[in-house]
Amino acid sequence: MTLLMLATLLCGAGMIGAALVALITRQTATAVLAAGLLSLFASVLFVLLATPDVAMTEAAIGSGLTTFLFFYVLGRIRREGKK
Repeated sequence: MTLLMLATLLCGAGMIGAALVALITRQTATAVLAAGLLSLFASVLFVLLATPDVAMTEAAIGSGLTTFLFFYVLGRIRREGKK
């Protein structure tokens, strides 16, 4: 088995693990972080598949912006609930 195949399998297993954590957990912050980790694994997988433009987009939007947006909305919801 080549090194590329091993890295792809490990990345896929990490994606499945992160998805399961996001689905099973009851804490919203943990689910958001697991979803961000899933996007990060996806961007690494895109790099392994030799598509760096898709990998950069997934890392910027999937891991970065979406995770930030979820945490921002969670903070706004908690502040509005205290009023």
